[in-house]
Formats: sequence, C-alpha cells, structure tokens
Amino acid sequence: QVQLVESGGGSVQAGGSLRLSCVGSGSTYSKYCMGWFRQAPGKERELVARMSASGNFFDYTDSVKGRFTISRDSGKNTAYLQMNSLKPEDSAMYYCAADSTCRALRIKSKYWGQGTQVTVSS
Repeated sequence: QVQLVESGGGSVQAGGSLRLSCVGSGSTYSKYCMGWFRQAPGKERELVARMSASGNFFDYTDSVKGRFTISRDSGKNTAYLQMNSLKPEDSAMYYCAADSTCRALRIKSKYWGQGTQVTVSS
C-alpha cells in the first residue's frame, strides 16, 4: 500500500513558478513509477509528467515540455514537479500518482494523492 500527499500548489501570475511535492509512504514507494496528472474543470484528466523508479525514464506531455521538470528524491520518498513559465492554461488540480510501471501509470494509476490546486492568472 502506498499513500501519497501533495503540497505546493497555489496562485501565481502568468510567467511565475511553483514547485509541487509529493511525499509517499510505504516500503515499496521507491520501486514505483511516479507521475503527475492534472484536471481542469470540464476537461479530462491529463498525464503531465512521469518518471521511472530508477529515474532513467521520464517524459512530459507536449504542452509542458521545456517548462516543467519532474524529479524524485528516493531518500526522502518525495517526487517533485518544478513548473516554470506558468500559463493560465496550466490552471488545474494537480495529482500525484504511482504505479509499478510507467506504462501502468499512464493507463490507470493504482495510487493517487488528494490533489493540490494550481491557479495561474493572466
């Protein structure tokens, strides 16, 4: 069993930055692929970024490439999403997720955090 707790959301102006954190619990947390999803009102949930347990594999949705960076600190059981050059269209509830593989995470992640709101004003 893995429990995930996000933090770091907030309100910023366009062009600003935020860093989201996701702290995981459970002995096997370090073996999981971690990802960040987002969902805006009236829109489908979108996989924003994911990173394998080893950190050797990671990818991003096209709209955030060059602006967002996913990372993880296994020693702290924490995953991060650094978000720079934020745009109003990045506004959404952001969720941390984990699953045994990055493929499984994309299809239907097994573990979810409660979400943290990001609001970007123009």
